[in-house]
Amino acid sequence: MSQSAVIRRRRFAALAGAAVLAAPMVARSQSKWKPDKPITIYNPFAAGGVTDVHVRLLGEAVGKILGQQIIVDIRAGAAGTLAPAMLMNAKPDGQSLAVMSINSLRYPHYQQTNWDPLKDFTYICGLSGYTMGIVVRSDSPWKTFEDMIVSGKTEPDKANFGTSGVGGTGQLMMIEVEQVTGAKFTHVPYKGGAEWMQALMGGEIQFIADAAQWAPFVDDGKCRILAFATEQRIERYKDVPTMIERGVNVVGQSPYGLVGPKNMPPEIVDAIYQAFRQAMTEPKVNEYLAKFIQGPWNKNPAEYRAFAEKYYGEVKPLLIKAGLAKS
Repeated sequence: MSQSAVIRRRRFAALAGAAVLAAPMVARSQSKWKPDKPITIYNPFAAGGVTDVHVRLLGEAVGKILGQQIIVDIRAGAAGTLAPAMLMNAKPDGQSLAVMSINSLRYPHYQQTNWDPLKDFTYICGLSGYTMGIVVRSDSPWKTFEDMIVSGKTEPDKANFGTSGVGGTGQLMMIEVEQVTGAKFTHVPYKGGAEWMQALMGGEIQFIADAAQWAPFVDDGKCRILAFATEQRIERYKDVPTMIERGVNVVGQSPYGLVGPKNMPPEIVDAIYQAFRQAMTEPKVNEYLAKFIQGPWNKNPAEYRAFAEKYYGEVKPLLIKAGLAKS
């Protein structure tokens, strides 16, 4: 056999092999799951808040990708854990999903629930995470974090602060502040940022210890940041110190993601994950997040579950220290 004939046969064999390898991929794309009716996503926080608008923006893009409307259903309350609980009786068919806040990985440690965060949900993808800080109105007499601490020591429990719920990142952050400094403040839980911003501007509370729903108010000169609960300073507000710099070793960890009922078929999980992954690259989505010092939290199904399992096991000592859970 001539050398050219051998080369032709080898090229044919290589092409044939490539076709065999490609066939499952083609078949997979042709049989990729599509919803046959609108998808409902339960949102654990109040209407008009950052999470609500973020999910609706994602929903617009995902709806175009999957060919069905995305309906966002508000289920606020219980420290942001009601939304996942709505999935307990849902079919694992991809038509009912929920935004899971990190509170759902804390709540069962100190409150009886009819769901288990690791056994009763299918983890689909990460969405974003909140940047936490302490914020007052611009007319507050407190100019610094230290001013707030002095007030909490000289007049214990007089000043009220708002967060997104009992056991949430904001309250845990303030429990740590109180334990380290000896200051005392009164916690007022709300169902989300839209509510506690209204409360702050209306004078019902003296400060917020929570996510950056307050950022546009700071940018407009209506509010002032006293300190961030971050490891490093935020470039956008580089003159504002972290609480670590002020002697309180607190970093507010508060990501959120998308879950479904347990036992969802892998092909449905993958289709939804891929749709949200694509939607998370939309400029409109990321421009909105940037207003509130947020960005995409890119976790695939396996990574998100691994995060949940690790955090759920590690957070209990912190809850015990905070006096919320028992050893």
